[in-house]
Amino acid sequence: RAAEWQLDQPAWSGRLRITAKGSTAFIKLEDKTSGELFAQAPVEQFPGIAVESVTDSSRYFVIRIEDGNGRRAFIGVGFVDRGDAFDFNVALQDHFKWVRQQSELARQAQDLEQGPKLDLGFKEGQTIKLNIANMKKKEGAPGSTRPRPAGPGGLSLLPPPPGGKSGSGERPASLPTPARLPGTPITDSLLSWPQPTAAPAADVWGDFAKASG
Repeated sequence: RAAEWQLDQPAWSGRLRITAKGSTAFIKLEDKTSGELFAQAPVEQFPGIAVESVTDSSRYFVIRIEDGNGRRAFIGVGFVDRGDAFDFNVALQDHFKWVRQQSELARQAQDLEQGPKLDLGFKEGQTIKLNIANMKKKEGAPGSTRPRPAGPGGLSLLPPPPGGKSGSGERPASLPTPARLPGTPITDSLLSWPQPTAAPAADVWGDFAKASG
């Protein structure tokens, strides 16, 4: 109980720091001016015997200090401000929470190393079959579409009509004969395709032949 201590006349006052080395935390009592170490308490487990709370206050604790030669002593420490006592508790809790996480990660890594390893390599003569649904259709197959070339200004150019090639000079195929519907006369203008008339060949050397000399 902290009430049994001489709180108005502490044996020592100074600064408390918590440091860590590996999984062990160290509570260090230092001179607040020079930083000289007065005592330290190694903490390997929290909560544990190295740090205990008193029963009648949240600002006072009992810690087990060691001098490095095997000698130990239990002393009482207290904080003037309740917020400092809260930070003292949280710092110890965060450290040992990190220790537990590191231990769990190491255990999981060890389990993976000891577990059976999957052999994903191909055996001799082993084959696999791939089923690709979106195979590109062969050119000219039914249903295959080819992109149309875009002309100037973003306009699409239509492909040449079937039966004729652009730029070859061939005549387009004649239109099929329309079917006669009952009561509908069909004129010759619908059946005939206008034929281009050939221009008369001109004698390009005529003027030179008639010239004298």
